Amino acid sequence: MSAALAITRQRNSPGWAVRSAPAMFRQPVVIRAARPADADAIHQLIVEHAAEGRLLARTVDEIAGHADRFVVACQGTVIVGCVDLTPLSSATAEIRSLVVDRSARSNGVGRLLLDELTVRADQAGFDMLCAFTHSPGYFVHSGFSVVPHAWIPEKITRDCRGCAQFRACGQYAVVRPLALATSRIQGVCSANG
Repeated sequence: MSAALAITRQRNSPGWAVRSAPAMFRQPVVIRAARPADADAIHQLIVEHAAEGRLLARTVDEIAGHADRFVVACQGTVIVGCVDLTPLSSATAEIRSLVVDRSARSNGVGRLLLDELTVRADQAGFDMLCAFTHSPGYFVHSGFSVVPHAWIPEKITRDCRGCAQFRACGQYAVVRPLALATSRIQGVCSANG
């Protein structure tokens, strides 16, 4: 038995639209910008996922202070997924804390969060998205490429060098050029002939 899950983005979201994905939810999932009031629920999702050893912990204060960088997936009043877009430089943004609650996994929620974050990063003028992950295949299926960590020096300088797991974290670096950046580069190449 399958049902269509109506997944929407709120109008305050850059790419709001009605989408469908297979699922067995009673209520639609809404993709929207996070608010500071969402910090506790986002923190709980991150804590549960960090316990699985696949994510670095974040504090409630850190999340609340950067709520404007998060996108959340809500089913009714319950936040079932989140993701953070962290600027590393004027050209590169990092995907952090991509989490979907166990009850909502395998229903396209993570993909919708990733798609929304990609739209936001592109519209913000970043040239490249990156992530550090234990599951590179998930990102490769979304247009990312696995690269050496050294290809993202902003991340190494900002976060990795001070981390207790530096050089032993087991994560893969993945990157994806963004559409507007790609079209800007193609336009320059065309103009230069």
